[in-house]
Amino acid sequence: MNAVTRRVVIGTAAVSMALSLAACGQAGDNSDGASGGDGKTIGLLLPENKTTRYETFDRPIIEAKIKALCSDCEVKYNNAAQDTETQKKQFDALVTQGVKVIILDSVDYKATKSWVQQAEKKGVKVVAYDRLAEGPISAYVSYDNEKIGRLQGEALVKALGDKAKDANVVMINGSPTDPNAPLFKKGAHSVLDGGVKKVVYEQDIPDWSPDEANKKMGAAIDSLGKTGFQGVYSANDGMAGGIITALNKQGLKLPVGGQDAELAGLQRILKGDQAFTIYKQIKPEAETTAEIAVKLLKGESIDGLTPVKVTSLTGEFKDIPAKLYDAQIVTKENIASTIIADNVYKAADICTAEYKAACDAAGIK
Repeated sequence: MNAVTRRVVIGTAAVSMALSLAACGQAGDNSDGASGGDGKTIGLLLPENKTTRYETFDRPIIEAKIKALCSDCEVKYNNAAQDTETQKKQFDALVTQGVKVIILDSVDYKATKSWVQQAEKKGVKVVAYDRLAEGPISAYVSYDNEKIGRLQGEALVKALGDKAKDANVVMINGSPTDPNAPLFKKGAHSVLDGGVKKVVYEQDIPDWSPDEANKKMGAAIDSLGKTGFQGVYSANDGMAGGIITALNKQGLKLPVGGQDAELAGLQRILKGDQAFTIYKQIKPEAETTAEIAVKLLKGESIDGLTPVKVTSLTGEFKDIPAKLYDAQIVTKENIASTIIADNVYKAADICTAEYKAACDAAGIK
């Protein structure tokens, strides 16, 4: 779902056209073209809209918190729709317009180094959100992503039960351009490599594409046969949906995990099609990021909000101020005490007619 492009007409039509071009007019463009050099504007660049969380949770939470902390601040938002070049144009446009703080959730973390370096030269501070970007960033807010991978591995081993030690597992990993994906993979391997018999098939999926995950799962079934594996690791819920569709097509019902606690994933868990997801509390992550951005805009210290230091994935940029949040495994048994208790989704959102019986069985009302 790409945001609708909005423009503010300033002066002549020629000026308006120039600003429109500067704001790049690409997928997800929602920039209004107005000058942001007044110290009251924060840029917000999110990477994609295939994962439902960004438009449903991250963006509105960040925007609301910025407004609560700075009533006269403006947020210039863009979604890159998983295109690195589009995001570069969006980033460059914000710098050109004089925006002094940019919240960046990168499409391709390796590509950001030169962007952030050029921005720093112009006094622009960049906060890496959810994904650690390369470059001299001012702060980073995310989760302990290697630990999330371990939780995924532990949950899959538990779902396999006493058959885990004899089980072969397929791994469908996240996008190679996402810096979190190798951390999820590393964490999961640290558990699965000793917790199951063998990882017999493994693929990274560009753009976290559910369609591509579906195809790779089909290829795995063709290669291994229906009895050649007993469980599937999926790096997120969106891909888990594609994987489960491929399994169902072959009449297979096996433990499949995910991540992000997406609505469709939760419904699959209740129905028994998906074994678990990983619930990451987006609100504290998003609100902390907004608070850091406002403090940087005002020239205030962020030390109290960034208790740890991290190093970029290349190792080039060290001592980045950071805040890393925890996560937890969610199964049918604790959806009510986590997702619903935290008001991520209401019972009515999850328990539509198709899932009412499953909700009743799980005690969700």
